[in-house]
This record gives sequence, C-alpha cells and structure tokens, in this order.
Amino acid sequence: MTARSALRRYMLVSFLTWLPLGLMAAVMVLLMTDRGLSLTQIGLAVTVFSVVTVSLELPTGGLADVIGRRMVLAASAVFTAAALALMSVSTTFGMFLVTCVIKGVARALSSGPATSWYVDTLHELEGEDADLKPGLARGGALESVAMCAGVLVGGAVPLLVPPGTITPLAVPPLLGAVAAVVLLVVVVFALPEPAHARRSLGSVLREVPSTVVGGIRLAAGGAVLRRLMLAAAASGVLLMTIELLTPGRLAELAGTSERGSLAYAVVAALGYAASATGSAIAPRVARLAGGSARGAAMGAVLCALSVGSLAATAGLDGVPGLVTAGLAYLVMFAGLSVTGLLCLEMQHNAVSAAERTTVTSTSSLSLQAGGVLANSTLGVLAGQAGASAAWWVASGVVLASALLFVAMPRPGVTGSSRVPVLPERSCSG
Repeated sequence: MTARSALRRYMLVSFLTWLPLGLMAAVMVLLMTDRGLSLTQIGLAVTVFSVVTVSLELPTGGLADVIGRRMVLAASAVFTAAALALMSVSTTFGMFLVTCVIKGVARALSSGPATSWYVDTLHELEGEDADLKPGLARGGALESVAMCAGVLVGGAVPLLVPPGTITPLAVPPLLGAVAAVVLLVVVVFALPEPAHARRSLGSVLREVPSTVVGGIRLAAGGAVLRRLMLAAAASGVLLMTIELLTPGRLAELAGTSERGSLAYAVVAALGYAASATGSAIAPRVARLAGGSARGAAMGAVLCALSVGSLAATAGLDGVPGLVTAGLAYLVMFAGLSVTGLLCLEMQHNAVSAAERTTVTSTSSLSLQAGGVLANSTLGVLAGQAGASAAWWVASGVVLASALLFVAMPRPGVTGSSRVPVLPERSCSG
C-alpha cells in the first residue's frame, strides 16, 4: 500500500461514516413527532443517546487500541445499520429509546479508529515524522461533505416518495442503513491492518481497562494533551449553544416554524460546506500563522468573533437578521474546523500508536462534556435573559480557549513513544 492509497481509503471511510448520520439528521425529530412522541420524550431519547455515547467513549477507544481499528470500525457500521433500520420502523417511545441506545454504541465505536488507522499506516509508510495535516484535512473535509450531502438528500427524499407506499420520513433512515452496510464492506475489505496476536476474550477485557487508565493519565499528565482536552470542551460549549438556539432564532426571523425549519436545513447544509472548507484550508492557515498552535488559535478567535456577531445582531429582524445569522454560522464552522483539524494533528503527534484511539475518545468525551455543561446552564440563561446573553458567554469561552495555544509545548519522540516535550521555558498547561 502507498501513502496515496491509504489516503484514498481513509477519505472514503470518513465519508461513509458520516453519510448515514447526515441522512438521519434531516428527519429524525420530524419522524419521532410523526410517530406520536412529545417534545419531552424526544429530548429524553436524545439524552439517552448522549449518556450511552459518553459512557462508552473511553472503553471503546481502549478496545480499538487492543484488538485493532478495523474490527471496531466494522462493529460500528453494524450497530449504525441496525439502529437506522430500527428507527425507520419504530412506532413507540420504547422502540425509539432502544434505537438511541444502539446509536450511542455505534457513535462511541466510531470515535477515533479511522483516524488512528490512517495515522498508524502513514507512520509505517513514511516514518514518525510524516506530515499528518494534508491527509487529516482531507478526511475532515469529506466528513463535512458527507453531512452536507446527507442533510440535503435526507430532507429532499421524503418529497419524492409516492404516497401510500411507505412513510416518507422513514426513507432517509433506511438509506442511511444501506450506506452503513456499504461502510461495513469497505472497512472489511479495504482497511488492511497488521495481524494481532490471538487473544482470548478474557485477556482482551482485562487489557482494555489498563489501556483506558493509561490514556486518561496521559491526557491529564501531558501539557499538550491537557490543553487540547480543554479546547475540545470549549468547542463543545460552542456547538451545543448553537444547536440549542439557532433553530428558534431562524424560525423567529423567518416568521413561521415551517419556514424556519427550511431555513435551518439550508443553513446547516451550508455550515457543513463551510466546515469542509475550514478543514481543507487548515494546513495553509497553519503555514501562514507559523505553526499548528498559532493556526488553531486563529480559528478559535474567528469562532469567538462570529458568535459575538450573532449576539450583537440579535435585534435585527427579517432578511437582514437572516443574512447576518447565516454568515456568522458559516464563518463559525469554518473557524471551528480549522481549530479542530490542527488540534487533531497536535494530538496524534503527542501520543504513540498504543494510546492513539483512547486519547481520541478522551477528546470526544471532553467535547461532549462541554456540551452537557452548556445544555444545563446556557439554555437556562437564554430562557431568562435571551439568546444573545448565552451567545455572549459562549463567545467568551471560545475566545478564552485561544489562550490555550499560546506557548504550546511541542510534541517530540522519546524512545519508541511519542510524548510531550516541554520547551526550555516551563509551561504548565
């Protein structure tokens, strides 16, 4: 296998991993509502998904580091296909809860193994000093392209389904299940992995906890990783605030819930396109800024300014309000992708292959923890003081996170393991 071949396979897997989620996201809430669920029940189902995902992030990351990336990715594809197929036929609250549990397992399993596979393969082909930014940028861009395409197709397909054949809103999840099956085939046949020694199930289960504990200690004890985990939490605060408040804001500006739903679908698709653009230009931003840490800081500042503009223009109505909100949304996602991609590169350069997926799961856990914090605080703040107040707070959090990249220690190689190496001036993170 060549580096170019590995990149093509990584990009394909990245696209197929997120395409089912994009297809589902366009109609998920509408399908639950159509099947008789209340908003409270829908919120509880989404909470169950989040709890399952957070609970399994580290164990599944450790499992991938023990038994291999390909096997865990294949399991994720199986769970995704099962969850979306079940969602399409679910008619009760209990069935949707089961669907969300299975989705949570799939999401946790998919967190990190594909990226870890690509990084390990590139290191094997080109050495430990291989430039990760171009490949990671293309993979991140394809993830965003998949979400953009999925949202647009998933939103349009129900309008094309002949009446009386099948519930139109059930078709996008079924298409997502088919895409997950395609992902399974690609993972099994297109992601070769060095053979692992045969181990019993008991030995695997005994090794996963120690791998997880090692990953946590590495993330907490290393100056680079500790800062990156805090940056991920700040991104989680930002994303949850946007997801909570943007739909209502657009509905208010559009005049009706139906128009607001359409406006949000279009803006979300454009946001994913902006995210793909941000991932694609991240290497160039890093070169212009003089390093990945400085480039990540620039992305964070851009995010903070865009969310601040949302808060500052909250009083605008009609078309001016829609335009300013849409532009802020696009700039925010582009900046967020620049920061996220460069953080991902720094993260992978700071760990060895043995802990790679575990640390990636720790980062995902930090992101979701930031989201939970925002959900429990900024949502209440928005209800009492308005959306602009919550956006100002989120903007301040992200702006403060840019300071995490100042004098960032550089990862280096010591022996067989990549560990954080502090510069001459001590820098506690």
